Amino acid sequence: MKKNTRVAVIGGGLAGCETAWQLARKKIEVVLFEMRPDQTTPAHKTDHLAELVCSNSLKSVELTSAHGLLKKEMEMAGSLIIECAKQASVPAGSALAVDRDLFSARVQQAIIESPLIKLQREEVAELMTLSKEFDYVVVASGPLTSRKLSQSLIDLVGQKELYFYDAISPVVTLESIDMNIAFKASRYQDSPGDYINCPMDQSQYEKFYYALMEAEKVEFAEYEKQRHFEGCLPIEVMAERGFHTLCYGPFKPVGFKQAKPEKRPFAVLQLRQENLSGSLYNLVGCQTKMTFPEQRRIFRLIPGLENAEFARLGSMHRNTYINAPQHLAWNLSLKLNSNIFLAGQITGVEGYGESTATGLWVAQQIGALEKRNLPPKLDPKVMICSLVRYLMEASTENFQPMNANFGLLSPLEGDKRLGKKERKQSYSERALKSWECQLSDMNWLEP
Repeated sequence: MKKNTRVAVIGGGLAGCETAWQLARKKIEVVLFEMRPDQTTPAHKTDHLAELVCSNSLKSVELTSAHGLLKKEMEMAGSLIIECAKQASVPAGSALAVDRDLFSARVQQAIIESPLIKLQREEVAELMTLSKEFDYVVVASGPLTSRKLSQSLIDLVGQKELYFYDAISPVVTLESIDMNIAFKASRYQDSPGDYINCPMDQSQYEKFYYALMEAEKVEFAEYEKQRHFEGCLPIEVMAERGFHTLCYGPFKPVGFKQAKPEKRPFAVLQLRQENLSGSLYNLVGCQTKMTFPEQRRIFRLIPGLENAEFARLGSMHRNTYINAPQHLAWNLSLKLNSNIFLAGQITGVEGYGESTATGLWVAQQIGALEKRNLPPKLDPKVMICSLVRYLMEASTENFQPMNANFGLLSPLEGDKRLGKKERKQSYSERALKSWECQLSDMNWLEP
């Protein structure tokens, strides 16, 4: 008689929790390893599962957005992370932002209450030893993989480096924002909106910009190279590209009908609600490697933030990922060991939704193997599948992490005269129809 299948999932972040939850749904036993609190990281503040260490936003829910499409695909597949995010959501316009503590608590409760998931608080240091004890091993250790586990993976695949750097934005208290200067609005909306906006005229922006350029930064260790992800650059790195770079990026002053004064501002900083009570707001696009004293000094140069009280200051942390096209098979198992899978940012995707999606994908693959169902296919019309396709087809010479975007999908057929918004809507409608067929074929729509 065949023994029960056992899967070890390493890492209690978004990808690890999603993988464990989805496997348990398919009646597969899981041991979820989380090294905290015995072994912590520079960015984590708690020992909670699914702790969000960067932004509290999972990005847009609009189906005219690639991130909105990705979340809808995951929701259709019964994603734990998306369901908990909806339960812990805070106002953020068209984005899905969450109260961090409530979100983490909901995920952890679901994991602990599952009879098929055992949560084991210990660091995994050696992959091959673990792979002899379990039928499958899923490495979902996230951007802050421990040095021991990183070295074990390096030894296994032969890759020399596994990291780049990610940056975190500061958070301020609502009561410390001067609403006589700042105003509530979301871009291109007539309603008051969910964001707080701090407008700057040219002289105010110049003062902020040149102070930012001269600010003291946290230095890297001698053995560490600066390797930033393009989609999450520190604000000072963006500023180094030119005086107007921020004005065309996170500080762009367009789309605000409620701006004060009536003349269009030269630049606008946006702040997004951080927690359910609305007492905290994070500075959008202000992820930084400045020292703490410099952050307080320079961000207080922004009109409306002169007396800002910082609940959290920005920081940087190391982000770990593998050269996916070189080392991973299409089901995200290692080419050198088909019983070891990778999920989350370590695969080379970037973003909360993207990381979660790879955990879902791996669970579907293992579930198909064990239940003898059809595995998911790399359908180029589906966003989840297209992210995995990117990992398979990107250049091995200069592999870079990837966010969800419509450019990953196969081109639309038919009328090419559609407007930009209509084309994105068509991409999403096609993707969801195709994904629903896949889920049905895989028997993944079962409760």
